[in-house]
Amino acid sequence: MKNLTSRRSFFRHSAAAALGAAACPGVSQAASVAIAKEAADPAYRIKNQGIRHTLMGWCWKPMDTLELAKHAKDIGLVGIEGIDRKYYPEVKKLGLEISLVGGHGFSNGPCNPKFREEVIAKLTEGIDVAADVGAKKVITFTGMKFDGMDRDEAIKNCLDTWKAVLPHAEKKGITLVLEHLNSRDSSHPMKGHPGYFGDDVDFCVDLIKQIGSPNFKLLFDIYHVSIMNGDIIRRLRLHKDYIGHLHTAGNPGRCELDDHQEINYPAVMRAVQEIGYHDFVAHEFIPTWDDTILALRHAAMVCDV
Repeated sequence: MKNLTSRRSFFRHSAAAALGAAACPGVSQAASVAIAKEAADPAYRIKNQGIRHTLMGWCWKPMDTLELAKHAKDIGLVGIEGIDRKYYPEVKKLGLEISLVGGHGFSNGPCNPKFREEVIAKLTEGIDVAADVGAKKVITFTGMKFDGMDRDEAIKNCLDTWKAVLPHAEKKGITLVLEHLNSRDSSHPMKGHPGYFGDDVDFCVDLIKQIGSPNFKLLFDIYHVSIMNGDIIRRLRLHKDYIGHLHTAGNPGRCELDDHQEINYPAVMRAVQEIGYHDFVAHEFIPTWDDTILALRHAAMVCDV
């Protein structure tokens, strides 16, 4: 199949090919992926500015970070996150923003009181780093459930810990974004997180409402929401006032945004813009294609609506 210069043609070809694959019992998932690869334009560059594409660097390991950043710039992405901080200066020289700065990990979170001081220290450090490099967001998590945990006490622990950090974030102009993670997929340590306390996106929004600060928002990870809650577009609309960051990936498998996963990303990205969100959308899928940069380019193409 020749390279497609029209996104409308791309989706028409992709949809027709996918329907054809579905109609033929002998057509495998591998064949469906091959169709997506053929539909991906190896020269595609982001055309629309409705959202700000970025990517999560850890997904492309072991590719060199600066090589990845150069590819991202070529595709038209505006930022990068999930990389070692030592690369921040060089990445910024390439013209990319740091779209999200790390804080504490998802395991050692504030729901467990033994991690309170660690979380406060790491979030404070992350806030300072973000302010220094011109970033606006630092990620946070609830942490994992633990033996003997009382739910109400765990909620209080989370709220008290975040409230201890927020005055510093507000002073520096930094927003903390709470990520909801799925606890259902146990197939891979980065595809799901069994035991994660904040595994219900609606519950995470309730926590954010209780914090009551414009500097504390939701990291709406479309992949995780798809697994745990579903009804993605309705939830985007419902929680629009609390969304501060977005992540993408295909479900199932945390894979490419191609035709063998179930999320309708063009429709989701249109809904994202309809609710008034025009900030960072980070591609956080684990590439399975041999050409991992073509996979990234394809994701940008699918979401460029």
